[in-house]
Order: sequence, then C-alpha cells, then structure tokens
Amino acid sequence: MAPPTKSKQGRVGSIAMAKRKLKKNPKGTSSVAGGKARQKEMTLPEKYYMFSLAAIALLVAVCVAPLTAEISNFTSGFPHHHHKHIVLKMDEASLTVINELDTEVVVSWMSERCYQCLYQQLGVVPGRSSSGQPSSVDFFVSTQHEITLQLNSTPVNLELCTVPFHFGEHGNYSLWVKNLNDSSVVNCSVLTVADPVNSYIPILVAFLIFAGLTLVSAIGKIIIGLDVVRAFLFRIGGSMETERLINSELGTPGRTVAPVTDNILPPPPSPSKRLRSLDTFRGISLVIMVFVNYGGGRYWFFRHESWNGLTIADLVFPWFVFIMGTSIALSINSLLRAGSTRCSLLGKVVWRSMQLFIIGVFIINPNYCQGPLSWDNLRIPGVLQRLAWSYLVVACLDLLVARGHLDILPMDAWWSPALDILLYWPAWLCVLLLEILWLCLTFILPVPDCPTGYLGPGGIGDMGLYANCTGGAAGFLDRWLLGENHIYQTPSSRVIYATRMPYDPEGVLGSINSILMAFLGLQAGKIILHYRDLHTSIMSRFLIWSLSLGVISAVLTKCSTDEGFIPVNKNLWSLSYVTTLACFAYVLLVVVYYTVDVKKWWSGAPFYYPGMNSILVYVGHEVLEDYFPFRWRMANSQSHAEHLTQNLVATSCWVLISYVLYRKKIFWKI
Repeated sequence: MAPPTKSKQGRVGSIAMAKRKLKKNPKGTSSVAGGKARQKEMTLPEKYYMFSLAAIALLVAVCVAPLTAEISNFTSGFPHHHHKHIVLKMDEASLTVINELDTEVVVSWMSERCYQCLYQQLGVVPGRSSSGQPSSVDFFVSTQHEITLQLNSTPVNLELCTVPFHFGEHGNYSLWVKNLNDSSVVNCSVLTVADPVNSYIPILVAFLIFAGLTLVSAIGKIIIGLDVVRAFLFRIGGSMETERLINSELGTPGRTVAPVTDNILPPPPSPSKRLRSLDTFRGISLVIMVFVNYGGGRYWFFRHESWNGLTIADLVFPWFVFIMGTSIALSINSLLRAGSTRCSLLGKVVWRSMQLFIIGVFIINPNYCQGPLSWDNLRIPGVLQRLAWSYLVVACLDLLVARGHLDILPMDAWWSPALDILLYWPAWLCVLLLEILWLCLTFILPVPDCPTGYLGPGGIGDMGLYANCTGGAAGFLDRWLLGENHIYQTPSSRVIYATRMPYDPEGVLGSINSILMAFLGLQAGKIILHYRDLHTSIMSRFLIWSLSLGVISAVLTKCSTDEGFIPVNKNLWSLSYVTTLACFAYVLLVVVYYTVDVKKWWSGAPFYYPGMNSILVYVGHEVLEDYFPFRWRMANSQSHAEHLTQNLVATSCWVLISYVLYRKKIFWKI
C-alpha cells in the first residue's frame, strides 16, 4: 500500500503548491523556430483540472505497472507447464520435429518477409532408431512473421516437403514427418501441443487506459467549463487568497481584495498567428519517434522494416523532416516581413545547422554504448546530422526565392492557381537537379562486385548472389567517403536478411531525398502563406498534392512491396519512400489542420507541447535514456507487457516534461 499513499501525498502536495502559486500571473510571449507564440494564462479552474488530471495519470501509472507485470508473469508462465520445461524468449515458440523416416532430415526455414532468400538451416533430425522408434529434436522458431519450413533428406538433399506456418509466441508445436500409408509419399503436418499466448493484449490494455484518460479529460473539461463549477472554484480560490493576504506581512487592514465575482470569466486570450496544427503535427511525429526509439514494447511493427516496406517506426522521421520544411517557409517569411536581411538570415541558418550537426555527432552518438568516443569508430551520419543537412539546403533555397510581402501579388492572372509553385521555380529547378543526381548515382554508378543499379539488401537476399552488396551505390558511397568504421554497424537488414556489411540508413546518398522531403514540406508552408485564412483552398491543395504524390508512388512501386521500379525503402530513403510518406504527411496535415485550426475541435494536446520543444525532447530522450524513470530493471526482460509499460511511461514522462516547460515558458532554441 506504500505506492498509493505516496501518490496521494504527491497529489496533495501538488495542489497545495498550486494554491501557493495563485499570486503569480506570468505574462509575455516567447519565440520558437522563428514564429511567435503568445502564452495563454491558466485560469484557476484549469489549474484544478490539470493538476487533478496529472494526479490521475500518476495513479494510473502506479496501478498499471503491477497489472502488466502480472499479465507478463501469467503469459510467460505457459511454457513452464509443458512437460519439457522449455524457457522461451520473446517472439519465440518451441517446435519439436518428429521423424518417422529411416533417413536423416535437414530442417531449414525462411521468413515470408524475406524476398528471394536462401533457406537457413535450423538443424538435423536423425532417422528412426533400429527399434523403429521415431526420433525427435527440439528447436526454437521465430513468431514475428510467417515462416516456411523446408525438409530435405540426406545425403541426396532431396526436398521432402515445405510447410508454411505462422507460429504463435510461447506456443508449443510438433512437426511430424512420416510416409503416407506406407508409400514413398512423405507427409509433413504441424500440430499444436500447447496454445500460444496473445502477445497483443498489453497493447489493448494500454489503448483502453489512454482512451479512458482522454475521456476523463474531455468530461472534466466540460464540467470545469460549467458556470456553477467555475464560480465555486473561484470562490474557494478567492477566499484562500484573502486569508493568505490577511495572515501575511503584506496583508494590512488598509489593503482591499477584489471581489471574486469580478474574475469569474478569464481574460480573453491574445490573438496569435501561429498555427497550432503545425506544432501538433510535429509533436505527433516526435512522440511516436521517442516511443519507437525507446523500444516500442519490442513489437516488430514498432521497429524499422528490415528492408523494403513500411512499419510504424518508418513513418515518423520523414514526417519530422516534412514539418521542418513547412516551418522554414513560415519562419523565413515572418523574418523577412520584420525587416531582417537575407545575409543575416543565412548566417543564422548556417550556425543552426552546425549546432545540430555537432549535437548529433558528439552528444547523442550511439557509440557511447561502447565507452568513450574514439575517432577510430565514430559514427558520422545520424538523425540530427540528416536534419542539419536538410535544413541547411532547403533554408538556403528558400532564402534564394522567398518573398516577404505576398499580399501585393496578382491573384486574377491565368497562372495564379499555380502561384505557389511558379514564383519559386529556381528552387524547384535545384531540387529537380538534385533528384536527377540521386537517380544517376543510384542506377548508373558502377559498384565493385555488384550489379549496377542494385537496390537489394545483400546477405541471403537475391539467393545469396550479392551478399556484400548491401544498399548498392548508397552503401558503397558511404564506405568510400566515410569509411566502414564511421557508419552504422548493425543495420535493420541483419534481422531477416542476415547481412554482414555495415550500412547507414542516414548515409550520404539518402540525404538528397531527405532534402526533397523537406522541400515538399516547404511547399505546404508556401500554400499556407499564399492562401492564408482561405481554409478550403489550403486543404484542397494539400489533398491535390497528396493525390499526386500517391500516384507517383503507385507507379514507382507497381503497388507492390518488392516488385516495383523503386521499392519503398527507409534504409535507402528511396524516391518512392519519400513520395509515399509525403502523401501520408499531407493527409495527416489536412486532418490536424481542420480539427485544430479550422474547427478548433481539438487543442492539439498533448502532442502540442512536445511539438513546441522538439529539439529539447529529442536530445533529452537520447541523453537520459538509461536513467530513471525512463528505464528501470525489469522483472522479466522477455515480456512484451513490461517493455511496453516501460516505454509508454518513459514517453509519457517526456510529454509531461514538455507541458511543464511550456507552462514555464522555457523553450530551447538553436
């Protein structure tokens, strides 16, 4: 009962602290990323509401941890009830191959997500004994994706059968290999000995908890908004303030206290031209990025795809680059209108890019996991380095063509519908030339011992013919320019394709397409600038861009994962990857823009707050990753439930931190 008591005391202390701070009335504005945000004061009912909600969230976190631990212990306990007492790891199942044939059987496997791959040997099962008893061997198999088992006889290596099957986590299965009706035909059949656990229950529990918190928040906001409740809370707050003034040294008999009824209605918020939808969009991508970086509960769809294709983890970084481009357009336009010169802005852009690059290389470098940094194995590319490069190029292009005053442009000419493109044709030409450069280097540059234009993962892919060709020209350029020791050593392609070559998903060649992604976001900013306050025009153009980019993606990929001209690939940052994610980004931006800025159905919370402090949250979550409360020692490290709890608590902590910093008007700008 200690944790609940502690939570209760923390809640009382928080409310008491809130009451002591009622005398404070901070006012002012703060500038973030070139835009100005006027801070809205929190009224007394809102303070009661927010602190009560924080207390509820803390109480839920305290209660959820034991619950998920119990779920973990319950689910992980299934294999121990089997007669063989096999302890299974996460995403594993037990398979017993029972061989009734006279010859040895070689068991191999291949994941259905592995395109044109070689089978990998699982083991050998001897033939039945001289007494006629079948032999058996136990194996561990992966449960993340469907796999195909291949059984061959030795020594002639004759294929006996293939069995596609999707094993369940912590399940116990048997595979019988025998002759059918004493004939030469071999029959292979999989039987379920013990049912698997449902590893997705923790996700359902987490969803219900957060949905419940959202519902409580919405109901609480409605209740707080009632005049009777607001008057009651202000009456309580006013009487407490009066008592404090009387008992303090400042409370003299000659000092008057304003009547409570005069302050029932809060002062009207100051107008602000900053679009909350953009910060909300940025916050959505950032929160998901933090969650997947912390592990995403160790679910495969919260990790990056091994090669071609998309998972949830593959969505967020391009979206962050996209909204960065949108912010560049709005920020530079605002500064030009304020009278800043292009040369001074260029200096700020270069300095900010240098800071991002330095922070990425020397502060959040993954090589710290191996000890102090050493130039011998220092990773040079990275996420912030990619952001720095994209920001530098796109901001410079916008400084080249940006216009400070758009209200004097003609809107009745025949070409005015394409005004947001034609006015900036030099920048579009530069981006087009960069994209031609990417296509030429990718498909024409000769790579030693590899086919020209190769886009595969190497390893066991493509039947193992190009094992050392991971990434084709992109991997070759990184190894040639930076050296093998200065790029990422454990790419996601190792998971399924068993690659051995180092490969960096934030490498040199992919940076060209990240510029395209940021530039497409810049185009969204131009649309907002040219059609400000014309919500229908803005959203219709967003949807037109989304449709156009979607059509381009369909053509490039042939609507398939692996068979297209240019597959969707996050490791390569392929052209189709950029057009597909930009298509999704425009759709998401329409939804957020409509609900937050047009209809004002949603304030953008809680994503709005980390979106206002994105650099601090990103750097902070990387630097403090191994510190409590972002990580702790788990009772069962092979439990999805415990990993999911830890990762959700860590992510929620950063949302709460960003909210506190927002209320304190603390924003980290570089």
